[in-house]
Formats: sequence, structure tokens, C-alpha cells
Amino acid sequence: MTTMIPVGIIPLLVSCGDSSKTTANQTGMSAMKEKTNPVVYFEIPVTDVDRAINFYKAVFHLDFEKEVIDNNEMAFLPFPDQRSGISSALAKGDIYKPTIDGVVIYFATENIDETMKRAVQNGGQILYSKTDNGLGFVAEFKDTEGNRIALYQAEYGGIKWSARVSAAPLLIHKKSPNHLEDFHCRAVV
Repeated sequence: MTTMIPVGIIPLLVSCGDSSKTTANQTGMSAMKEKTNPVVYFEIPVTDVDRAINFYKAVFHLDFEKEVIDNNEMAFLPFPDQRSGISSALAKGDIYKPTIDGVVIYFATENIDETMKRAVQNGGQILYSKTDNGLGFVAEFKDTEGNRIALYQAEYGGIKWSARVSAAPLLIHKKSPNHLEDFHCRAVV
């Protein structure tokens, strides 16, 4: 039996295009040019750059490069050339207003429990406890600046997926956990 599961904006592990068993018809790319995620950069609004740097450094073990651009204080997250993903920064300025009501940014983590623990220990607040969404685990916290930040641990049925991560609204065509190839190759992004 096939079940349709609507899910919000979440990271999706997609390895269909990398599989030799996947055809153009399975990926829906037979009649159109493959599009990529257009998101290349995001900024997390902060009111105290140093406090935010200390928080994100403690929670995610990241180093930052500070810079002033157009009279805004910026602290850039690391972005090595050999990695996939998008560039980002903590940003303080007149146009930056921290909120829990706007866009939700998902940070990948290998251990969602430990990351949530570090967030709380460093002044964050749990907004949404760890939940299995059928594709892995998600959770959300409020950072020290007042932003809603989400976490995603890519794991399903005890199997860690090593494919690339993409965040997009989707509707998943799911048969069962035993049909993982069929499962992720039919995601609509």
C-alpha cells in the first residue's frame, strides 16, 4: 500500500540522481533542464554579535570571521571550498530583527540530542523537542538573540544517509522503510 505524507519545509536526503538505477523519468528531469537550489546565502539577525558568536561557537563548534559591510556588523560562518552547502553570517544592523516568526533555518547535526543540550547550556530555549519525522530527527530552539533555529539529524530506521541535503517543501511518496531506494527517489521537490 502506498501512503502520501505531507511534510513542511525540511531537509531531504536525495540520492536519486547519483544512483545508476535512477532514470530521467524517475527524477522527473526528462523534459526539463535540472534546476538547482537558488539559495546561496543567508543572514541570522543578531543584537549582540559577540554574544551570538559565543553561542554558535559553543553549540556548533564553529569559528567566525568578523567584518563590517555597509555599516552592518557581520560574523561569517566557515565555508570551505570543498564542502557543499550555502554561505551565511550572523548580522547586526538597523535592518536585522531577530524573530521566531520568520524563515526557519535548519542546521545539520550528527547528534541532535547533544546539540540541543549545548544550545540550552549556552542560553538557548527549547521550542520544539526532538521528533522523528520519518526521514530523521528534527528539533528547534531559540538562540540567545531570539531567533528560531531548527536542527536536522539525517537518519532513518537506524540507517544514516550519506547523500546531499536539500531543504524544500515536499510531498513524500512512501511505501515502507524497507523500500528506501523507492522512498527517496519519489520525493517531489
